[in-house]
Amino acid sequence: MPDTTAGPVRHLLTGRPGVPTPVGPFVHAVAWGDLLFVTGQMPTDPLTGEVVPGGVVAQTRQVMANLAAVVQAAGGELADTLQVRAYLTDFADFAVFNTEYVRWFPAGLPARTCIGVTGLAVGAVVEVDLVVGLRNQENA
Repeated sequence: MPDTTAGPVRHLLTGRPGVPTPVGPFVHAVAWGDLLFVTGQMPTDPLTGEVVPGGVVAQTRQVMANLAAVVQAAGGELADTLQVRAYLTDFADFAVFNTEYVRWFPAGLPARTCIGVTGLAVGAVVEVDLVVGLRNQENA
């Protein structure tokens, strides 16, 4: 029997400062109980809606900033990330991606899978999604 004590699913919509508009028909995050499932973020500048130039380093930095903005808007902290899925269009970028990625988790790294793909939306070279633990779900 499913656990119903976690409460209803909360769909967290866009329109919050620092959070870019989604590139497709989805919300940025869904919370259920004390878990926050964050949609894969693209390297889009929240102000312009354009993919940032500069290759995998600049795009990873923007993706992680977008993830942090979504998580914070939901009442969470990036440091409470439990699981990450990263998608790269060129696996030759793996080491460079990792160098930027680890800067966002100074207190400790979450579990992660990194997947090579043939393409991503809006011509991006990197996309990352997360599962985050929410310490105080009433703030979400």
